[in-house]
Amino acid sequence: MSTTTSNMQDLLVSAQDLSLRYGSKTALERATFNIPKGRVIGLLGHNGAGKTSLMKALVGLLPAEGQLQVLGLSPRQQRGALLEQLCYIPDVAVLPRWARVDELMCLMSGLQPRFSAERARTLLKRTSVGEKDKIKNLSKGMVTQVHLALIAAIDARLMILDEPTLGLDVLSRKNFYEMLIDEWCDGERTVLISTHQVEEVETLLSDVMMLDEGRLVLNISLEDMDKRFIALSHDPATAEAIASAHPLLRYRQQGGRSAAIFDGAPPADIAALGERIRPSLVDLFMALTRNPALQAKNA
Repeated sequence: MSTTTSNMQDLLVSAQDLSLRYGSKTALERATFNIPKGRVIGLLGHNGAGKTSLMKALVGLLPAEGQLQVLGLSPRQQRGALLEQLCYIPDVAVLPRWARVDELMCLMSGLQPRFSAERARTLLKRTSVGEKDKIKNLSKGMVTQVHLALIAAIDARLMILDEPTLGLDVLSRKNFYEMLIDEWCDGERTVLISTHQVEEVETLLSDVMMLDEGRLVLNISLEDMDKRFIALSHDPATAEAIASAHPLLRYRQQGGRSAAIFDGAPPADIAALGERIRPSLVDLFMALTRNPALQAKNA
């Protein structure tokens, strides 16, 4: 997601040397990135990598070192104005169980000047939830659908979602993302999604940002990712030769065939030993990040 001077006006987020610290603990270390309009960006990282901290900084909930502008505003100093143009669902988001759906729409109309109750009703028609339903009587998947309908009914430019489908079954997650893409993404608005369900969102994304222990290790469009990273599927007999070229990751494909991922084109003699395939986002994630749980286990 590199940005030239000519399209600076399209930027929704601009961060330069952004750092976040909790006392002596560093959650984010000197991250520099831009987020333009009209994108669907996956924010990936293991637990503790800094994803939630970064999202909280973007909405003004955490102070950060460095330079940060969101929608042309300072998230901390101009948070009221920012939240009129930005919507956010944190990973601990809840709706009051005692409330009816129509009561929540009334509440949103009073709190958020860019909220459209008519738009929320249209979005709810995509679900099995009625306006008179109480939150306490809905399944977790239905509550998540209501939450998205309320948030997507805000005429915002940027939506930030922190593990929005956590704990939902496969069908509920599919319905959530279909509603998000169909009803909110319009080529102008941008969505930043933090999720562990990498396989499920890969086809929805235009870009990916990867965090590894507070460091931004990848910030790229999926189109450029496919050009930059090359995977070779190969026979076990050539494994030693492939390994000598120092790939980012060696792994087993389904069916038992070996594969390796390279950052850039491998030497021609190495490339001739295998068949080029597209590396999945999951495999690339494993190649560029470390799993803290596995590190602790192997220590």
